[in-house]
Amino acid sequence: MFKSKGSGGKINPDTTDTLIGEGTIFEGKIKSEASIRIEGSMIGDIVCGGDVVIGENGCANSNVVSRNLVLAGQLNGDVEARGKLTIGATGVLNGNITAQSLIIEAGGVFNGSSKMTAPKPETPVAKETASAAKATS
Repeated sequence: MFKSKGSGGKINPDTTDTLIGEGTIFEGKIKSEASIRIEGSMIGDIVCGGDVVIGENGCANSNVVSRNLVLAGQLNGDVEARGKLTIGATGVLNGNITAQSLIIEAGGVFNGSSKMTAPKPETPVAKETASAAKATS
């Protein structure tokens, strides 16, 4: 149930460690290396090393910095997504965004301004690793 502090491993940003459930109101700033899912209400800034998902019943009055953001509920605040920002058919975003990729499904609402960022170039080590992987397959 509880993770041991002595594991010494790095937190995987693909896992969801934090859930703000429906019927819950959280006030304050939240920082997490793992992903966050909001089904209740959040008031305060969110800084996340992983992904942030705001469900259909979720509502956030927050500025969000994350890897990716999936919005099916309502968000009032600015967003900085290092990767992809997806506004679902039931999603409403009131605020400015900076993202590498933006998807707005039919029915999704976006009120604000957007700025697209260029993908970061691969480092020489990443290119070498990718080349070696292709050569062995």
